Amino acid sequence: MKKQFLEAGKIVGTHGLKGEVRIAPWCDGPEFLARFKRLFDKDGTEMKVLSARGHKNIVIVLFKGIGTIEQAEKLIGKIVYINRADVRLPEGVYFVQDIIGLKAVDADDGREYGNVTDVLQTGANDVYQVTKDGRDYLVPKIPDVVSEVDIDGGIVKINTKILGGIFENED
Repeated sequence: MKKQFLEAGKIVGTHGLKGEVRIAPWCDGPEFLARFKRLFDKDGTEMKVLSARGHKNIVIVLFKGIGTIEQAEKLIGKIVYINRADVRLPEGVYFVQDIIGLKAVDADDGREYGNVTDVLQTGANDVYQVTKDGRDYLVPKIPDVVSEVDIDGGIVKINTKILGGIFENED
């Protein structure tokens, strides 16, 4: 089941004296997070964004109702969420939280290799961490290796011939 609200970052500090906060983004970067006009608290309470801008690797945000450094300090440590409905993803792009938990299967014979337990962002391409019986396998998210991601079906199909037997030593 897809979550309506997705973790997007953490408030890590204040900025200036007028209530702005610094958010470390847990998404595609500061520019992506700065586009949102509203963020949400863990319980789904809307936090209206009055202004947001990327600054180096963080986002500086001013929320409605927060006008002093003292008010902003109370937000430090809070996780902020985005509403899935506020985002339009391009074809073939998925939320990491939707990929985690998918069953990894062989593209040819359907053999199960475990579940995706993490998505590592390496810069060149993402890498899916597939875990089975406490053992982790790293699978590069490139077209020759990951042939299909089916969020609704709950699977990711892997072309293991390209990987050179990465799963062969699982026993």
